[in-house]
Amino acid sequence: MKRTLFLTAMALGLAFNASAADKLTVAATPVPHAEILEFVKPKLEARGVELEVQVFTDYVQPNVQVDEGRLDANYFQHVPYLEEFNEGRGTELVSVVGVHVEPFGAYSSKIDSLEQLGDGATVAIPNDPTNGGRALLLLDKAGLIKLADDSNILATPQDIEENPKGLRFHELEAATLPRILNQVDLALINTNYALEAGLNPTEDALVIEGPESPYVNVLVARPDNKDSDAIRKLADVLTSEAVAEFIREEYEGAVVPAF
Repeated sequence: MKRTLFLTAMALGLAFNASAADKLTVAATPVPHAEILEFVKPKLEARGVELEVQVFTDYVQPNVQVDEGRLDANYFQHVPYLEEFNEGRGTELVSVVGVHVEPFGAYSSKIDSLEQLGDGATVAIPNDPTNGGRALLLLDKAGLIKLADDSNILATPQDIEENPKGLRFHELEAATLPRILNQVDLALINTNYALEAGLNPTEDALVIEGPESPYVNVLVARPDNKDSDAIRKLADVLTSEAVAEFIREEYEGAVVPAF
């Protein structure tokens, strides 16, 4: 009888512990963010946190749904984008920890080098302010254009002072850029979307940011939950050596650990 009661108590204790485990629902874009989160799932589970990853293909809803409390956190954006989003939407989302950098690159299906870019060539850049500005800064650094202020991360085509080739700029949603690559002469593409499209940034980009890029991708939460035990555990796991090694091996320089 005592043994039966003991085993029953153990079973109830295990069931209670399982039900008491924290759960986090985190939004992410598919590559590399969701892949990295899937990699840390078992490591986080070992620390008592169940992780559910919800995949998005845009840069707006992950922030909207975290702000509204429908999701706990997200992992897809860099700090300049987060700051611009907060200012434009009146939200107060916060960066919890920096995880990786995705060097931003320029791609073409028509030319093999920037020197081959002809006069009046069409160039597609993201239409959100921070990534559009990031694209123009990269072109400025490559010598294709000259901006009025080469430190302005919110630069637009209207801020171009010199455009010797007469490049024609088209501002489009970032996620669509790989799909229209064959319709333009050059497209500036975020690395996550480049990877999804089968492009290898370290081999296919005609010009790419260096590892010193300030655009670190961060885990984002709300002020009311950023210091919760579950969020802190996720932040710890995301900045572990195991994740750094996974990033280095899996993405071979297309994604770089930021810690």
